[in-house]
Amino acid sequence: MRPLSVPELLSVWERGLAAHPCDRALALLSAASPESSREALTRVSIGRRDAGLLTLREWAFGSELAVVAACPQCGQALETLMQVHDLRAADPDAGTEREVSLTSGSYSVRGRPPNTEDLLISLSADADASRRKLFDRCILEAFQGAEPVEPTALPAEVVRQVVERIAASDPQADTRIEFTCPDCRSGWTEVFDIVSFFWAEIDAWARRVLREVNLLARAYGWSERDILSLSPVRRQIYLAMAQA
Repeated sequence: MRPLSVPELLSVWERGLAAHPCDRALALLSAASPESSREALTRVSIGRRDAGLLTLREWAFGSELAVVAACPQCGQALETLMQVHDLRAADPDAGTEREVSLTSGSYSVRGRPPNTEDLLISLSADADASRRKLFDRCILEAFQGAEPVEPTALPAEVVRQVVERIAASDPQADTRIEFTCPDCRSGWTEVFDIVSFFWAEIDAWARRVLREVNLLARAYGWSERDILSLSPVRRQIYLAMAQA
């Protein structure tokens, strides 16, 4: 994987404007990993995918992130500055695809962490149906005693244990941030979604860059390619002169 150039990032942004978040994640990773096919990337676990997106985000915009949240009790808006390394899973093998095995009573189950292909195939307007389909896809085999059983036939307690075991095997897939409200002192946890966070940053950045291109093209008659080839420092100096 390698960093994306300004034209490459703009191209991914343009293609992803009307795309599903999963497709946006794949577009970013595909552009940064030309040695890997899209099909291969869809089968990478969510934790490995998100670890890659964190790295891409750090290369594109630096190691600091401004995370915004609203207190669920009083509605106070909060912003906290974090470092990319604060959001990486503590497990050095975080995101590594691993099969998991579980024996619970008379049931034995073998499964794996979900990937982007699973998420896309499991999409449904019914959230419960989506979760069931995603679970089914992640179960490689299940037995009660010596008899095979369908994932839908597993008891709720066994399902809970399997889900917990799968989540523990791919910790980067579930990144959470703890907040404490300075006003009402209530505490809560927010899920951090690198896909939506990174895309929101890309969208704001791309629109700003295009406004700069428009201004410089009008002022100097340069092409978009010429303007984007300028270093950020030189571009800002020309912008300041054009606006003087």
